[in-house]
Amino acid sequence: MPGYIEDRWYKKGPPDPETGKATREPTDRYGQGKRYKVTGIPGVRARSFPDKQLAAAKSWLADAQSDSAKGEFIDPRDGNILLRKYVEEHWWLSRTGDPATLETVSRRVRNQILPFLGSLPLRQIKVDTLRMWLKDLEGVISPGTAVPVWQYLNNILDCAVDDERIPKNPCRAKSIKAPAKPQNKARAWTRERVSAVQAALPAQYRILVDIGAGAGLRHGESLGLSIDDVDLEGGVIHVNRQVRSVGGKLVYSLPKGNKTRTVPVPGHLVARIKEHVAAYPAQAVTLAWKDPRPPLTKVEARERAPQTHRLLVTNRNNSAVRANMWNEHYWKRALAAVGVIPAPEKRERKTGRGNRLVYDAAHEHGFHCLRHTFASVQLDARENPVAVSKWLGHADAAITLKVYGHFLPEADGRGRQAMDAWFASGSDSPAFSPGAPQVTESDVDGTFPEGPSAAPQVEPEGPRPSVEQGEQAA
Repeated sequence: MPGYIEDRWYKKGPPDPETGKATREPTDRYGQGKRYKVTGIPGVRARSFPDKQLAAAKSWLADAQSDSAKGEFIDPRDGNILLRKYVEEHWWLSRTGDPATLETVSRRVRNQILPFLGSLPLRQIKVDTLRMWLKDLEGVISPGTAVPVWQYLNNILDCAVDDERIPKNPCRAKSIKAPAKPQNKARAWTRERVSAVQAALPAQYRILVDIGAGAGLRHGESLGLSIDDVDLEGGVIHVNRQVRSVGGKLVYSLPKGNKTRTVPVPGHLVARIKEHVAAYPAQAVTLAWKDPRPPLTKVEARERAPQTHRLLVTNRNNSAVRANMWNEHYWKRALAAVGVIPAPEKRERKTGRGNRLVYDAAHEHGFHCLRHTFASVQLDARENPVAVSKWLGHADAAITLKVYGHFLPEADGRGRQAMDAWFASGSDSPAFSPGAPQVTESDVDGTFPEGPSAAPQVEPEGPRPSVEQGEQAA
């Protein structure tokens, strides 16, 4: 098996003239640096050991030879890299995808993973380390946020395993319980609450409530809706884009899941859109597509080329609305005005210049409640869940049923009545005919009752009827 230990302090000397035995003599490196060097294993970096650690060198050589032969060798030194350095110089550089998603991933890794684990070498991150980290996270972030954070760390350590820096990923240990997303049921609003919150909003933004509750659009999709996407005569909305923030700048991008869709809308919403446009004409707004960063290549320049759309809803400066600012300044204010959330608290600004109003987080009362309301009305009316799924922009109906299945009406006996009608429609079948042949117990066990009439019939000799003759007889 390849591999050997080199003694760098001694070299082979001439044979002893009296005994003829081999001798050793000091090398030029005698007494300097580490004495033993384990080397010669293909694909394995050499490793040095100090004086008086020959046994350790032999043990390491044996383990390295065995693991290398099985293709399982992991050099412990590669796991000495700090998690922070590995993330910044290796893992993150290989990440690709949607810029807004990458921004979210970066923020959560920097805020929830690196402050706790970033100073640890990869090989020192063990199962008990993760248990303590999860315990610390409980008081910092919500259970719903802990789920993606755990997934990011799991992916980082999976990559470290693939890079042969650690032998296994502690996130996958059976004894550790990964965070689970809380199973909170989606809540729909009553018609009264929808109307009250809408009335508390500035007039130019009230149409957003109609769009959310009447067509099930997400917040960013509502803010990216153009008057040219609305077929007022056909009664449909084409959901072609959303407005979102990337790196602090607004951009257009495809709806969630990178899929456009068409949603039928009620006459009430068509009328409301006409009223809104008459009072607040659509404004042409130009934004970069998907990524606001300056392009570095011709391909990026083509993919990020700015687009102009006549948006239904804009701010006072006739620009696209920033969702988080709108939520804080208008949506939460309307919620507090009608008693959905508590009144805001006054807190002193960090600059010391006056106070600012701080509202509850109110995630459970976000704009998505209007989308929940749309789904509840559709499903309660027994609309096809597959159709509702398409209108909501879900990947498949299973997601719709998982999120909104509790909105389906309780069973009212219609299924039982349908089965009765189905059976009744077959009243002329053999099952209802007195002369229909009956299967007896003897047919099941292969025996036949006594008597000539009960014996199995044997076909007479002679030519069998052709297929055509049989079909004519049938």
